[in-house]
Amino acid sequence: MNMNYFFLFISLSLLMILFVFKPVEIKENFFGDIELFSISSFTMYEFDPHGLITLMNGSKAIKYSDRYSVDDIDYTDSSKEYVSNMKSKRGIYKDDIVYLDGNIVYTREDGLTFKTQKAIYNKKTSIAIADGDYLLYRDANRVIGEGLHYNSALERVTSKNVTAKYQLKER
Repeated sequence: MNMNYFFLFISLSLLMILFVFKPVEIKENFFGDIELFSISSFTMYEFDPHGLITLMNGSKAIKYSDRYSVDDIDYTDSSKEYVSNMKSKRGIYKDDIVYLDGNIVYTREDGLTFKTQKAIYNKKTSIAIADGDYLLYRDANRVIGEGLHYNSALERVTSKNVTAKYQLKER
């Protein structure tokens, strides 16, 4: 066999490989949200040098790298002047902010209560925000409205489309 034929055969084989065969496409999977662990009958205690400041319970919790996702959340914040408690069907606790969804009941130890469907509570500022309809009450006083912005530290409430029933106290 002539050396020219041999090199011609090798060259043609390499050219066929180059044009006929396609490179294999390797798909990369991106796993953005990976559960670190899942717990049923979840309870979390948060302490500081003065004692218990946060208590969070739930029927099930999933811990991610940056947050907790809790079913049937019962969140209590005792870090400020008034102790606040929030209950909801679902909640996410991330960076001292609690995102609540479904049948929310917010209660403060002085008797102030509001009910809504979606709310956000910032633990650092003691501000609760509910974008939808809500019912707020204390004793016989009732307020119905939309878009609640409640600052527990300053005891201020702002809202829109408000209907209030208020009992005046006699002297």
